[in-house]
Amino acid sequence: MFVAQRASAVVLVPLVIIHLGLILLAVRGGLSAGEILARTRGSIWWALFYGTFVIAAAIHAPIGVRNILNEWTGANRTYVNGSMMLLGLLFLGLGFRAVLAVV
Repeated sequence: MFVAQRASAVVLVPLVIIHLGLILLAVRGGLSAGEILARTRGSIWWALFYGTFVIAAAIHAPIGVRNILNEWTGANRTYVNGSMMLLGLLFLGLGFRAVLAVV
């Protein structure tokens, strides 16, 4: 789990920086949501970029929440681990749904 969270963080850092930078450029450029979506439609590159983002976030976040719950609560570890696995799957499902909607 330690390595998986650190590796997903390494992937997330540049993706988050690029994502936030693009948001700033788009907002400053006066682009509307419709104009942004028109530019992302049908692009395999945006699908790969945000698909990678979704996978890394779906790995990274549940591991972090799992560690917090295990350290701060007396919850059953098996229950916490199972719940966080479900949370990761939920993030994957919702994230890929969003990627499909944008691309």
